[in-house]
Amino acid sequence: MASKRQMGYKCRIAGVLLLLLASIAALVAVAVIQDTWKFKEYSLEYGIVIDSGSSRSNVYLYEWPGEKQNETGVVTEIMNCRVSGAGISEMKVDPQKDEASWNGFRECMRNVTKAIPVEKHKTTILFLGATAGMRLLHEKDEEKSDEILGSLREYLKTLPFNFQNASILSGQEEGLYGWVTVNYLMGNLLTKNLWNLYANPEGEKTIGSMDLGGASTQIAFAVQEDLRGPDYLHVKLYGYPYNVYTHSFLCYGKNEAGKRILDKIVKESSDPSYIINPCYPEGYNVTMMASEIYDTECTKKPKDYNPDRELFMVGTSNSDKCGSLVKSIFDFKTCSSPQCSFDGVEQPPVVGEFMAYAGFFYTARALGNEGATDLITFNNSVRKFCQSHWTVLRASEERKMISDQHLKTYCYSGHYVFAMLADGYKFDKETWKNINFQREVKKTSIVWSLGYMLSMSNMIPSEVKEIPPLTNPVFVGLIFLFSALIIITVVFVFVFLIRACY
Repeated sequence: MASKRQMGYKCRIAGVLLLLLASIAALVAVAVIQDTWKFKEYSLEYGIVIDSGSSRSNVYLYEWPGEKQNETGVVTEIMNCRVSGAGISEMKVDPQKDEASWNGFRECMRNVTKAIPVEKHKTTILFLGATAGMRLLHEKDEEKSDEILGSLREYLKTLPFNFQNASILSGQEEGLYGWVTVNYLMGNLLTKNLWNLYANPEGEKTIGSMDLGGASTQIAFAVQEDLRGPDYLHVKLYGYPYNVYTHSFLCYGKNEAGKRILDKIVKESSDPSYIINPCYPEGYNVTMMASEIYDTECTKKPKDYNPDRELFMVGTSNSDKCGSLVKSIFDFKTCSSPQCSFDGVEQPPVVGEFMAYAGFFYTARALGNEGATDLITFNNSVRKFCQSHWTVLRASEERKMISDQHLKTYCYSGHYVFAMLADGYKFDKETWKNINFQREVKKTSIVWSLGYMLSMSNMIPSEVKEIPPLTNPVFVGLIFLFSALIIITVVFVFVFLIRACY
């Protein structure tokens, strides 16, 4: 009988001890889980980039999740607002035009402000980048360019955002950021795998980018890592390094090249009241002021220059003569390197696919060559356009949306694009097929500002909240429950031990 009682005490003590150990283990487990199993909740981050080109400004609003991929944000364009008025390089000349530009800036910034949550205003970075138009003005009149940027800085500082700066981008920066944008949108830098997770497409080939603005043009493409020189830049995106060749040609934008061609046409004519223009369509005649050609650093003013002199242009639709004039603004012969593009600029051979956007796209579209085409087809389309009468061009269904101001330019710009790509960058019959003339990818504009925003996202801290797996009431309740069990089991053990001893 005594042995059975003894056995019963031992069983009770063992059970209570087991409960004690289980309660202690549960208490420790709850504390560890609450501390180590926290997950992070990221908020959306925002950034504003103002692209101030030679002819206009655009305000782009971007957003990205705070959780970055290898320290770089997954950025999306959510708004693009075109600022009404002229480019900022034309400010400080006509007060009425200035007021129109300022109204355009204020309207766009009001729209952007409404699109960003109020609590995110202070952390939203704001940057204005001026491109070739301001680069030219800076060469011509540094004081004026500084004054314009100073006025913009003062205005942008008044906005409820984290204003970074308003500055002039170098041509290399513009070319590099354009290359980043193209490859990001094409999924060459980051893509989603089968599990819907972001991953770097290791081994994926990047594509080159070609941008044609109003005052400059840029080319950029990835090359072998061992190539070095002033036009080679090393960048790291999503944890992977790239060596990118990029060069910008100032005064070779579509508008400035057009002025240089007009300058040659004027010099060949002895009568300013009747100037034969082979690059304008037959049936199109126009009177322009001399200042429209020579009020720029890209064309040399004649000795007898008078900005108010009237020049009467008569179109003749002479494709061969126009092509010859266009080629004369390039220097394809001077080269002190193994290979050059033009004007003695060293360039490695073009390889792989290329995206040609901005002015390249608009020119190709006017010629009927949007997307991919071949060299012969493109060249034939230029000749066909240049030999067409103005009334035929104006009546064509596919060109009804193009204004007279732009339609008259596509003969020279068609020859210009062909000469630059074929004679300059050395695209041949095979490599030309790799050029894709596009304006946007996945409904997103191909502009340098997106590439800039991607690079900047490396330096922007993310706002993150650590969320515990258990809410505070549940956590406190479990701690109280297991603590109480421990205390109760300790009391039972103490009681059983006292009874066993006495």
